[in-house]
Formats: sequence, structure tokens, C-alpha cells
Amino acid sequence: MKDLFRAYSGSWFKGFLILLSGTLILFFCLVFAGLILWPDPHSLIQALTSEEILFAIWLSLTTSLVSTGICAIVALPVAYALSRYRFFSSGLMGLIISLPLSLPPLVAGIALLIFFGPSVFGTFLQDIGIDIVYTTTAIIVAQFFVNVPYLIRVMRSAFDSVNPRYEHVARTLGASESGVFFQVSLPMSRQALLAGLTITWSKAMGEFGAVLLLAGATRMKTETLPIALYLNIATGDLDLAIASATILLVISVVTLLIFEHWFGTRRII
Repeated sequence: MKDLFRAYSGSWFKGFLILLSGTLILFFCLVFAGLILWPDPHSLIQALTSEEILFAIWLSLTTSLVSTGICAIVALPVAYALSRYRFFSSGLMGLIISLPLSLPPLVAGIALLIFFGPSVFGTFLQDIGIDIVYTTTAIIVAQFFVNVPYLIRVMRSAFDSVNPRYEHVARTLGASESGVFFQVSLPMSRQALLAGLTITWSKAMGEFGAVLLLAGATRMKTETLPIALYLNIATGDLDLAIASATILLVISVVTLLIFEHWFGTRRII
């Protein structure tokens, strides 16, 4: 009797989990299908090929690629240092570096706006002729500030998973510290690096809050895809807004497919 009850309760619980999962998946599919199927196909194609959306695509691609490259240049050595070396206040440093991950993007944006605007540093930059606020450079700065902590965390976890014995063997064979990094640690973390760069680029493409506050929302100047979506929703141009949202949705889907199947995320995170 007890075995029968256990079998019944197990089947009920399994059925509940399957039903809940299926309901959630159906809900997501209906929401995203509604986004794509709502506009008239001709209107959607016309919006996707409009000058404004093409400019937003070009600006988003350019700034996201540049910011992702800068993230890689900064994140790799920082992540390696946090993974391999123990020094005074290293824990505090890791906490501060990860802080932008937990901040709302709008908070990060206003902090950047103050730093590059009325602060002493911002005033100094303006005095020597360097303007950051409300420029294309501001988009790259905002994307970098929000996304570099994520890449650092991914790469730190990847370096932590590399057995230090390989590095020790390389040193005994005469490799320098930089040689160990470039010839042993980095190649063994290549999978995590590619996956982290893919997601970092996708996050940069979709960054809105920090970009809005630091770069502003000026049409055909600082108009990335999320900014285009925001501006067109605000002015009631639903076709252009949906066109921006559709492109971002496609980018997210492609990125997730790469992240899940090409780089094997279940083994990375």
C-alpha cells in the first residue's frame, strides 16, 4: 500500500512539473509570437529597411563590437589575477568589480553621467576638449561599464577550473608568467571565453538604461536599437518600435543557440 502511494504521489508530482513547465513555455511562445505576428508583414519589412532602423543597427553593431573588444582586453588579465593571485583586499576588489552587475542600469547610468559630467574628472576632460556625455563614445563607455563585470566573472570561473598543475609544469619547462597565461591558461579557457564574449556582445546590443542616461536619446546620432524602440514607442510609431524589438529578439535567440549548443554552456556555468 505504501509503495502504491509513493508511486501515485511521484506520478502526480512529475505530471505537475511537466504541466507547469509546458504552461510557462506556451506563455513565452505566445508572447513572442504576438510580437512578430502583430504588424502587417509589408509594414514590418518596410520598417526594418527604413533609414532610422538601418542606422540603429549599424550603430548598435559598431558600438557593441568595440565595447566587447575592450571588455575582453580588460577582463582577461583582471580575471586571471583574481583567480591565481591572493593579495591584500582581493576579496574587496572582486566585490567592487561585481557591483555593476547588481545595480539597476539606470543607477549605473546616472553614476556615469555624474562622473563624466559635472565631477572634477568630467570637468577636466571637457577643459582639454574631450566630450563623453551625449556622444557615440558614451554608448561604448556605458556598455563597457555594465558588461565587463559579467565577462570577468565568467573568465574567473574558467581560470579557476584550470588545474594549476599544468601551469606549474609550464613554468618548470621555462615558460614565463605571461607565457603560462597565453600558452596554457587562455587556450584551456577558450570555450568559456568565446561563450562569454558572445553573451557580452548580446548584452551590449540590448543595453538601454545606462546608454540612455549617459549618451541620451538623439535620433540618428546616439540611436541604438533599444533607444530606437524607446523613441518610437514614445512617439506612437509602433511599426518601427516592433522592428527594433524583432531584431533584438532575433539576436537573443541566435546568441542563446550559440551559447547553449556551440560552446556547451552547461559545462561552463
